[in-house]
Amino acid sequence: MPASTPWSFWSSLIAVTVLMVAVFPAVSSADSPKKHRGPCEIHYPSDATLEWNCRIIQPGESLETIFGEYWVDVARFNRIDRRHAHPGLSIKVPRRLEDLAHFSPLPLLYPPGELDEKFILINLSEQFLGAYEFGALRFATPIASGNGLNETPTGKFRLTAAHRRHQSCLYSIEGTDRPYPMNYALRFHVNREGVSYWIHGRDMPGYPVSHGCIGLYDESMQKEQYGIPKEPELSDAQKLFVWVLGSEPDDDRVIPLPRGTRVHIIGQAPPR
Repeated sequence: MPASTPWSFWSSLIAVTVLMVAVFPAVSSADSPKKHRGPCEIHYPSDATLEWNCRIIQPGESLETIFGEYWVDVARFNRIDRRHAHPGLSIKVPRRLEDLAHFSPLPLLYPPGELDEKFILINLSEQFLGAYEFGALRFATPIASGNGLNETPTGKFRLTAAHRRHQSCLYSIEGTDRPYPMNYALRFHVNREGVSYWIHGRDMPGYPVSHGCIGLYDESMQKEQYGIPKEPELSDAQKLFVWVLGSEPDDDRVIPLPRGTRVHIIGQAPPR
């Protein structure tokens, strides 16, 4: 220490520092925000219908290289897209991949929708959406719903608007100032504060992550925004959008749906 500085000064400084450490301890890794869990750590009721093991994706591997023609089935089983299926991630792998052809986390028949030409059931506990025609399941798709901080509302709703090129007014693409795309958006609820909830295309990381909306696969958006994947294939948001409207509109205006498709949202999202 400098010769001109009294020892009493340094003694006082050390004492104050010790006191501050005791009162304001350093943040440990346990106090830091928890890392998102991988698909293998999230459990759904339908997991019990198949025998599966956990497998860690190794460097240089992808869903396509590991599972070949079954990669889409494995992705849907894990509720994840290719951009998020990265090395080091633990995913669920059925012991018999061919069993995925018959995997259905939603009922094949849904009596509450028997009188509806088109009806949507969303099960948050399963993180899956089903499109029904007169009560019979036409197709099903994984979703990413609201997380523990931003819940997706449950109950009975109707679609009230459709917008092919909707954008978020609150959130942006990570690392940019570009509004987050919400392509093929279908509005199902507006709360008392005027906040709208939509079903739309988004990233699918394998766990509940949205701010309350319902997200579906949109790999074309991911290629446009991130450059991944090079050959988009999963487009459930577009598929549902066209199914609801009967065809894809030629322009990007907001389309009112005065007597839109009924939507039932049930269950509770698993903790992420």
